[in-house]
Amino acid sequence: MLQNYMEILLEDVLKDVLKKYDLNCSCERCMEDIRAITLNNLKPIYVASDKGIVYTKLNDLSVQFKADIICQIMAAIKKVEEKPRH
Repeated sequence: MLQNYMEILLEDVLKDVLKKYDLNCSCERCMEDIRAITLNNLKPIYVASDKGIVYTKLNDLSVQFKADIICQIMAAIKKVEEKPRH
């Protein structure tokens, strides 16, 4: 199993951000663009390990990278809202 931790962390943090931020559009295309832009601006963290090790590392990393992820999510939202692709 090869997994980019940032994808997991992004989904968790994105849910929290979207609860507090009112998007102009939350269609699937805009959401995928926000995810892609955010991930392209964050350092990937790939892992290949057992479920228990992944869970432990995920807990350690989620606090460390949360601020960076929020910053990149907000930048991606701004970019997508300024020029949506639909």
